[in-house]
Amino acid sequence: MRPILNMSALKHGALKTDPFSWAEISNLYSPQDAAALAASYPHDHFKTVTGYGGEKNYDYEVRALLPMGSSAIAYEAELSDTWRRLARDLCSDAYREALGALTDCDLRHAPMEVNVFHYGPGANLGAHPDLPDKRVTHILYFNESWDRSHGGCLNILRSKDPSAVAALVEPLVGNSAVLVRSDNSWHAVSPVVPTQRISRRSVTVTFYKPGSESSMWPPGDTTPLHNYPRN
Repeated sequence: MRPILNMSALKHGALKTDPFSWAEISNLYSPQDAAALAASYPHDHFKTVTGYGGEKNYDYEVRALLPMGSSAIAYEAELSDTWRRLARDLCSDAYREALGALTDCDLRHAPMEVNVFHYGPGANLGAHPDLPDKRVTHILYFNESWDRSHGGCLNILRSKDPSAVAALVEPLVGNSAVLVRSDNSWHAVSPVVPTQRISRRSVTVTFYKPGSESSMWPPGDTTPLHNYPRN
């Protein structure tokens, strides 16, 4: 089965150093695959995650795609063939190699976790540099169209000040951002406007330090799961 991800675009992408090590990678899929991924975006087995008043604020819906350290696709029967292909690509040695080449990080033995997100009206993710046990994060986007005035964009920040925006990545299918974790790798997702009808849709691939536990799905998590409404 042919890969769905454009590994060459990842491997030969340009890693920026301002304001930290990160990259914007586009053209990840063929036009046909991009359309199929956007049209069959998952809506099953989500949980609501919220937190306010702590180190960062957050509000979104999340579904597992590849659990921490596993190559078993979560709720595979609910996914389209195109999404199964994407999940298998993310499990591949070729993907790890391409992302490692881009970031100059050895990811061959790093535990990996992949999650699917819906950011509905009012959803957001406050400024943060990621937890210290994370090494590299790859955020892939799946909206067929998007107006940046609706929020929901990835803001690359120069500091913890959410207004200190150095760059912005729109959540359009085929776009992605790679973040190398450091103490100054500040970033945020701007709040989705309350009137937005279609959710902001993304997948986050996270590579961890060995021995880490999932912060998204901690051991013993019994949060009820639900289907996210189709727009």
